[in-house]
Amino acid sequence: MDDDWLGRWRDGRTGFHEGQPNDLLVHHAARMAGCRRVLVPLCGKSEDLALLAARGHDVIGVELAEQAVQAFFAEHELAPSIARRGPFAAYEVGPGAVPLDPGAAATAEPTAAPTTRQAGAITLLAGDFFAATPELLGPVDALYDRAALIALPSELRPRYVARLGALVPAGAPALVITLEYDQAVMAGPPFAVLEPELRALYAGATVELLEERAATVARCAQLGAPVSERCFAIRLPGPRP
Repeated sequence: MDDDWLGRWRDGRTGFHEGQPNDLLVHHAARMAGCRRVLVPLCGKSEDLALLAARGHDVIGVELAEQAVQAFFAEHELAPSIARRGPFAAYEVGPGAVPLDPGAAATAEPTAAPTTRQAGAITLLAGDFFAATPELLGPVDALYDRAALIALPSELRPRYVARLGALVPAGAPALVITLEYDQAVMAGPPFAVLEPELRALYAGATVELLEERAATVARCAQLGAPVSERCFAIRLPGPRP
């Protein structure tokens, strides 16, 4: 799978890249108000990274394809520092590198800490997500997953969620966006992750469907398969006794 993913970036087969912030994140980003550092696994060069930073969050992304990490900073005309961090290459820009979203303070929850008046820092780690540790990532306060779970085949999803359990503290809020379509029509990626599987993967967590909408996935459209994009708020459970 790693070779296929790297090949997609190398060959420019990145039709999965939206090129703009995801609408469901725009609608529900306030769910993470007051959270300082947001983890974005398998982040690619997503515009969601800049949106989260613009809302005052420090963003920590992890992406296998270093080419995607480099492209994110180049397309935003940012000059990151680059250093080794364990098995990762860490690309980083400090606070204020992207413009602040003027609406961020207005959408902060009343009980949350005051929203910063400066955009957050962005740190992207180029390397294998499964090699990430709490020591390498630093503190994490929230999770945003638009492209990770749906990028992984079914046999890797339990391992992925288990790894999140070691990286994201109990009780932290998460926004998870999935796709649903007839998997018999297209095998993926992106893969369909139906709600019952999502709830099973996050057993013990509070899972709330916030919104769903029709979505366009090029390969599904070519095959005549309708696609639904669904956004869930998840409150991660504590350790099991």
